Amino acid sequence: MQSSRPYLARALYQWLLDNELTPYIVVDAEQPGVEVPRQFVQNGQIVLNMAPTAVRDLFMENEALGFSARFGGQPMRIMVPISALVAIYARENGVGMVFGHEPVMPMAPEPAGVEEPALSGVDAEEPGDDPEAGKSRSKEGADGETPPRKGRPSLRVIK
Repeated sequence: MQSSRPYLARALYQWLLDNELTPYIVVDAEQPGVEVPRQFVQNGQIVLNMAPTAVRDLFMENEALGFSARFGGQPMRIMVPISALVAIYARENGVGMVFGHEPVMPMAPEPAGVEEPALSGVDAEEPGDDPEAGKSRSKEGADGETPPRKGRPSLRVIK
């Protein structure tokens, strides 16, 4: 099962923009694959402004998010694996979401040589049964009438 984090992050990002708020993200800078300006990392984390006016070439995919931005006047490419995304929130009021630890749900491989379950037809009568004996028991209704043998099933109203 895939992580819900990238889907929630994209939705929250768009929601913040739609409400004319400034989206900020908190990143765990100690995770492998994180590319951020190390001089701005504090306590292993960095807060990044993701407003459209602050970034260029933004992408938010299932594996990572990235963009180009300027830090101290120097352009830099930012890369954040989705597992390193700690939170996304609005600068103006703090509304957003903090992502907790998400366990990895492994996909179970199919055992070799095992067939998937399938439905199969079953005969109404067992071999060796007397066909005439079963007709009177199984076909007779509660009122003693025998329903029609052929045609589509129909609903009969009983008053």
